[in-house]
Amino acid sequence: MGQLKRPPRIAVGDRVRFNGQIRAVLAVSAVALTLTDEEEPYRAVSLLELFEADDFQVVGTPMRMPLPPASLLETFPEAVMEKALWWEGHILEVLHGLPPGVESGTTPRPEYGPDRSLTARQWAKAAELEAAGHPVTPSTVAHRRRRYQEQGVIGLADHRPMRKTPQFGEVDEAVVDAMRQALDEAVDASTRTGKFLLWRVGEILQKTPEGRAVKLPSRATLYRLLAKLTAGTHTTGSATTCRAKAHGAKPPHGQLPVFAPGEIPQIDSTPLDVLVLLDNGVTGKVDSPPWPTSPPGP
Repeated sequence: MGQLKRPPRIAVGDRVRFNGQIRAVLAVSAVALTLTDEEEPYRAVSLLELFEADDFQVVGTPMRMPLPPASLLETFPEAVMEKALWWEGHILEVLHGLPPGVESGTTPRPEYGPDRSLTARQWAKAAELEAAGHPVTPSTVAHRRRRYQEQGVIGLADHRPMRKTPQFGEVDEAVVDAMRQALDEAVDASTRTGKFLLWRVGEILQKTPEGRAVKLPSRATLYRLLAKLTAGTHTTGSATTCRAKAHGAKPPHGQLPVFAPGEIPQIDSTPLDVLVLLDNGVTGKVDSPPWPTSPPGP
């Protein structure tokens, strides 16, 4: 029996590869799509024909995230929102290969093409901004990309002009962001100590004029902030455990759509710390295989 395969989700504004062309999706119905075409104003294609094409691929879409409520936007200075929108254009190119506002038919630059991984595009963007006089690291680009996907353009805005939240007391938001970046860098590195992470925070802040203007709090305050941000992550412990916690599977919450019985099985892999009497009369754990009754042969 062939493996069940969920059909891709396609929406108006997406770009797809079909019959050697990158086409924009103009309309979607239950049985067909309307696509742009180089020779005609548009072309209607059945979903069956589209999905069975050898070169079919959902390339993506440079769609902007929805803007937050106007009342929230008004809390930010104009210069802060301009900087956030500037970042949004770069993040969209990392995510989808094209910045917003490009003409129809524009192809991504090679370093942001669909054949490049997300990590490779983040490295390319960091190198591009570095050459343009905006020194950032790939981990900074990755951090802003995640915040944009979670919060939209507000996630890219500098929150320091806003009222301080009590979560981190009077610690400057730039210090919190620098520590989060240091922690992101430490996930796939060797074991990091708290002393090293505090040193790395200072190094990150020294890379930008805004960071150099920030006054670091006391060492005790920095350690309290580190404890809050690393709760449950094992960051300063074993590097293996840290990576396992950071990259481990996250349980799905809510409801998932399925198309066939048993498509999403749920398996409890929690070991049972009990002893049982096995078939051969030997006592062992539940998940242990039967022990051999005689030594193995040569």
